[in-house]
Amino acid sequence: MTKTQLDVPTNELIEAWLTNHRINLLLIDKITDEGMLQTLSKRGGRGVTGEFAHMHNNRVWQLQKRAKDLAEGLTIFETKSLPSKAQLRKAMKASTKGIQDLLTGILNNLPKRRGFKKGLFTTLSYFVSHEAHHRGRILLTLKVSGHTIDKNTPMTIWAWDQL
Repeated sequence: MTKTQLDVPTNELIEAWLTNHRINLLLIDKITDEGMLQTLSKRGGRGVTGEFAHMHNNRVWQLQKRAKDLAEGLTIFETKSLPSKAQLRKAMKASTKGIQDLLTGILNNLPKRRGFKKGLFTTLSYFVSHEAHHRGRILLTLKVSGHTIDKNTPMTIWAWDQL
């Protein structure tokens, strides 16, 4: 088995990232179309759909800074746009692959693959924590607006061994 200088199995690192991605897709699938349109903003800020679009956009913006070639061809949603679930799923699948390639490239010391200054694990942690923050905002928006999802889904997002 080939390991890098960090002695980290690539499959474990990537599996953590892909589990995060599966949680996002699970939420998109479980939220009703009406729920996707909910917002708590009184000033036109992000609603549920906007939170998912922002997560994707953030990935693309980070790729543009850290591995420009991996951002090529990826969609960036306009600030006020309301992409469909299918558009979100497609875009997030593509940006998930971009981040996966970024992480693998950093792990293997490939040129033009730049993570955060504090290292590979900080890079992965940034993406996962950023998206977990926005998932929390999504769940709060749904709860406050009365568009809750089934009671099992919020617990399922913590079942990383099963996802």
